[in-house]
Amino acid sequence: MGRYIRRRLITAIPVFFGITLLVFLMVNLAPGTIVDLMGEGASSGADRAALEQALGLDRPLPVRYAGWLAGLLRGELGQSFFYDRPVSRLIAQRVGPSLLLTGSGVALAVVLALPLGILAAWKPRSLWERLASLLSLVSFGVPGFLLCLGGIALFSVTLGWLPTHGMYTFGTFTSLADLLRHLLLPAGVVCLSSLGELVKQTRAACLEALGQDYILTARAKGLSEGAVMVRHAFRGSLVPVLTTILSHIPHILGGSVVVEQIFGWPGMGSLLFSGISQRDYPVVMGVSVVTALTVLLTNLLLDLVYGLADPRVRYGKG
Repeated sequence: MGRYIRRRLITAIPVFFGITLLVFLMVNLAPGTIVDLMGEGASSGADRAALEQALGLDRPLPVRYAGWLAGLLRGELGQSFFYDRPVSRLIAQRVGPSLLLTGSGVALAVVLALPLGILAAWKPRSLWERLASLLSLVSFGVPGFLLCLGGIALFSVTLGWLPTHGMYTFGTFTSLADLLRHLLLPAGVVCLSSLGELVKQTRAACLEALGQDYILTARAKGLSEGAVMVRHAFRGSLVPVLTTILSHIPHILGGSVVVEQIFGWPGMGSLLFSGISQRDYPVVMGVSVVTALTVLLTNLLLDLVYGLADPRVRYGKG
């Protein structure tokens, strides 16, 4: 196990730096820079050249990437062009709201999807299976921005129950109840977006487990169908279900760009969107680094879960 983990970590290093290089080239070769957004203050050639020199944009791409990479190895993510603050501080301020929003949405999806997927596998052609199919269809088929706009139109405009923007009501004393009112609608969109995949994987894994010999043995011993489903079928299908749940970790930490932008939620997703629109290269690179590290560490965590959930996996071989 230890040798396998070390080998995976060594493999992940070039992958990580390859991702950073690809993102760096994409954001720096895109048309326009932050200097183009400065307006009349940088309209003259001399002002523009001075601003580019101050921001380091006059240097060749390889030199700029080497400088950024040297700072990363020292634990620095650079200075934001637009906010004129360390990128690490900006990210630290946005991680909490993203964890709250997408974490609560995905957690609610897990709580709903697991029993619904089990019931859909247990009782085929029942109301539970039709409900699971309907939710999966909505989750997979309706774009996230359309879910956001539909939720705003129904619960905010028509019914007037929920706010449409921000994390708190502007100009009022913040409270837990106010936070929950602002959280409910965007978290519900995140939940519905994640629900389809979780229900589908849970149902498929339970159906596959129901065809195994140990399920026939459990039924032959006289166990009830409920005990067979929960204690044996679901337990035997735990690996693919855990894989699906853990695959949402990068999404939780990185935030949901569309949901956060539409609802004005101050998370990592909205920070990434503003960094791209403002050509704030250090911010885009910083968010990309955090997301890439999260993905790589999640993949390593998935391998560990495989070993703990399925003793047949042998990491020391191959």
